[in-house]
Amino acid sequence: MSAQPHAAPEAVAAIIPAMNESARIAATVTAAKQIPGVDIVLVVDDGSADDTGTLARRAGAEVITHPKNKGKAAAMMTGAFALRNREISDADPGVEPTHRALLFIDGDLEDSAINTAPLAEPVLAGEADMTIAILPAQKRKGGGFGFVVGLAKKGIAELSGFEATQPLSGMRCLSREAFDAALPFAAGWGVEAAMTIDVVNAGLRVEEVECDLHHRVTGRGLKAQLHRAAQYRDVARAIIVRRIRAKRNGGTPAGARRNGENQKETGK
Repeated sequence: MSAQPHAAPEAVAAIIPAMNESARIAATVTAAKQIPGVDIVLVVDDGSADDTGTLARRAGAEVITHPKNKGKAAAMMTGAFALRNREISDADPGVEPTHRALLFIDGDLEDSAINTAPLAEPVLAGEADMTIAILPAQKRKGGGFGFVVGLAKKGIAELSGFEATQPLSGMRCLSREAFDAALPFAAGWGVEAAMTIDVVNAGLRVEEVECDLHHRVTGRGLKAQLHRAAQYRDVARAIIVRRIRAKRNGGTPAGARRNGENQKETGK
């Protein structure tokens, strides 16, 4: 069943989950504050061993600190729930609170964070419930071998019918309805793929938007390979959970059927 129409948000909160990003977080926060519509920049310092939180605060962000690392998904939820509590508290008694759009930004984007602005525009205009950034080829050498990306693409297409260009893109803008549809978030690095599947299958509108963003490239050393192994594990787990859920609900999810029909109609 498709989601019912709802009012578009009027403002944007930039939520930045970050761990050990002291070299980049100040520039990222400064750039995020310049995004049209953003009236709150909230950094969730996810158990950093450096002064990420201090530098973020000095740059003008509000900061919530996890004493121990809980992972990106947990940091995203911490920021979003803290914001929701504030919005409820700020509302007049008996008045439905107004919720901001949630713009999730990686902490290592530095000055290019301002280029996430196009993600917010369709959500603020009521034209999309979730937007996903498509990044250009990165300037520095490095990056992975595509195994995790391929797994995520295949799983998203299978379970929702959505053909994701960059399924692991962490830069996204969500309406509050889209955020709620994605709860509970998949653990660890499976959060993005799971979010896309869940939001599409809730009958909400998802768009991909090109953004000129540049972040730290992972590389190909041992540490990078261990990182990718963890990514693969988390994405696989998120997909398996949703595959089991789909079978329990009677087979192919509504979103996959609907998107498949739309692609046939458009010849894609």
